[in-house]
Amino acid sequence: MAAALALALSATTASPSPPTEETPPGVEARDDGAEGEARCEASSAESLDRLLPPVGTGRSPRKRTTSQCKSEPPLLRTSKRTIYTAGRPPWYNEHGTQSKEAFVIGLGGGSASGKTTVARMIIEALDVPWVVLLSMDSFYKVLTKQQQEQAANNDFNFDHPDAFDFDLIVCTLKKLKQGKSVKIPIYDFTTHSRKKDWKTLYGANVIIFEGIMAFADKQLLELLDMKIFVDTDSDIRLVRRLRRDISERGRDIEGVIKQYNKFVKPAFDQYIQPTMRLADIVVPRGSGNTVAIDLIVQHVHSQLEERKLRWDMAALASAHQCHPLPRTLSVLKSTPQVRGMHTIIRDKETSRDEFIFYSKRLMRLLIEHALSFLPFQGCTVQTPQGQDYEGKTYAGKQITGVSILRAGETMEPALRAVCKDVRIGTILIQTNQLTGEPELHYLRLPKDISQDHVILMDCTVSTGAAAMMAVRVLLDHDVPEDKIFLLSLLMAEMGVHSVAYAFPRVKIITTAVDKKVNDLFRIIPGIGNFGDRYFGTDAPPDWSDEEELAAT
Repeated sequence: MAAALALALSATTASPSPPTEETPPGVEARDDGAEGEARCEASSAESLDRLLPPVGTGRSPRKRTTSQCKSEPPLLRTSKRTIYTAGRPPWYNEHGTQSKEAFVIGLGGGSASGKTTVARMIIEALDVPWVVLLSMDSFYKVLTKQQQEQAANNDFNFDHPDAFDFDLIVCTLKKLKQGKSVKIPIYDFTTHSRKKDWKTLYGANVIIFEGIMAFADKQLLELLDMKIFVDTDSDIRLVRRLRRDISERGRDIEGVIKQYNKFVKPAFDQYIQPTMRLADIVVPRGSGNTVAIDLIVQHVHSQLEERKLRWDMAALASAHQCHPLPRTLSVLKSTPQVRGMHTIIRDKETSRDEFIFYSKRLMRLLIEHALSFLPFQGCTVQTPQGQDYEGKTYAGKQITGVSILRAGETMEPALRAVCKDVRIGTILIQTNQLTGEPELHYLRLPKDISQDHVILMDCTVSTGAAAMMAVRVLLDHDVPEDKIFLLSLLMAEMGVHSVAYAFPRVKIITTAVDKKVNDLFRIIPGIGNFGDRYFGTDAPPDWSDEEELAAT
């Protein structure tokens, strides 16, 4: 019994491969059905050794850290808990450079061997909040008209390495490991074609990449930190394929059997089964082997623990002490009017109505001040008197506002009041109470913001950690650093220095800068918890509002 349930390790002695980057929808894993876009012939005698590196090639593992993801659907409900598949930690240290990468698991095996089921069991057992499940089925090449006709008659070989766009797979997986957003093609198994729309997702703590050819490319193998081969009896795989292709993909039984005998089985014998020797772990009987899955989960947990890198608040707090304020900072001129409004909103005795009223006035002044830093170009118009007037007009493509929830959204009305038809996005960042890291839990950005000037809004910034993460999210969406304007009613010097040092081309604009933060990383003398004072709420013990968020 023990032998029957035991985890089967592969015969290879090779050491593990070394690790090598809108609320957009992510990619749902599909159970494999090898369908492709390139013309492939079952009689191809292409040597497997041309695709795969020598088995004995040893590689010394290197230490890496983890990341988190954004994908769709946003929830994965399991028997134990609900796993959130949206959000990620900052991945970047106080210098704005990458500090973490994801742990990537490759799942290979024959068509309908149960790779997706095994992947979901691993996800549930891992019990980590951010996971991406990426299917190789999304990366078939585009079929020509002739190939489409062959596919319709079940005469096209979808189970050949040439059927997959490995260049796109490798590029996508590299970017996911680095935490960057990627666009994933959507393959329609009914029409044998890619859909017009692509899906977007982020990297993760753990990325599980599954597919029949998961181990059939040298570059792809180097990106996998753990390689698992799901070994299932061929009769079981045929029955599963029949059930799936008939019920889900509109095929008839004769066509499925024809394709299986002509393409699927020969391809498994020639290209897929030989890759079992490259696997670190072989799982017999797929999802039925719970012992194997438990051992896999234990190993992944140990790897994640080794690669853990805490957000270094000490380094963030001390990195820029006694330094002059950066040139990228602009503080609204402290006129008697501005100072008078600060006096009112800083006073602990100020009523909520007055706090809101004078905060809104300051926000309006801050927004107007920030707009003066946008690029303008000369423009000539004609007045009603028929005279030319040499004026200025905005020289950019578009202005987009992004608020960091919850206090940042209070600045949206001021932005809308002075920028007609401005687009608005939102980001929710909360502190992980176990790691002390700010984590992205919600993101909704307008489409195609890469050429926009983005006004990032948060009412208070103490250490700058939350602001740095928000800036990083914008950079991941290809917004140029010099087109990001960080606006805050009140900032601490620590936060100003942290953001400016990590992102030296981001423009920082505020109405006042206080010198200190206390042991709880609250700004001193400060303004209190802006969100609570504005919304009239008392923060529960486990809630971290903007100042607490920035403190992490």
